[in-house]
Amino acid sequence: MTASAAQQYVNEMAAERGYVLDYHKYMAAADFPVLQAANSLVSAAYLQERRLDRGTKELLFILSLTVMRAGKAQIKSHIHVALKHGVSPEEILEAIEIALPEAGIVAFQVGFEAWCEVVQPDRIEPTVSTYDDQSVSS
Repeated sequence: MTASAAQQYVNEMAAERGYVLDYHKYMAAADFPVLQAANSLVSAAYLQERRLDRGTKELLFILSLTVMRAGKAQIKSHIHVALKHGVSPEEILEAIEIALPEAGIVAFQVGFEAWCEVVQPDRIEPTVSTYDDQSVSS
């Protein structure tokens, strides 16, 4: 394959998905046929309209990526797409919270941090000194 064909393919992936991951970019240059094969599977299972709407699929992806302890960048990309497809921040948080009983607090925290970085919710700070407070002297 030519570099221009790979570039066009990555551009089409970005337009269809709303994102591309670093591994997509590297695979386009390093092993374009394998990227195409992997993307065909993702397209059939995730991108093509079938019974589940895109917002529901994004919630499932967000939850599964959280449970599998994927990187925040990958989780955040699906949070952005979910929001674009009309899923509310509260619905996304509820999906992430399902990770708690199945995968535990450590897995949940990565998904929750990704959600916080995208949604930027309000938070309540303690008004008493804590060990992580920089003003606490050693």
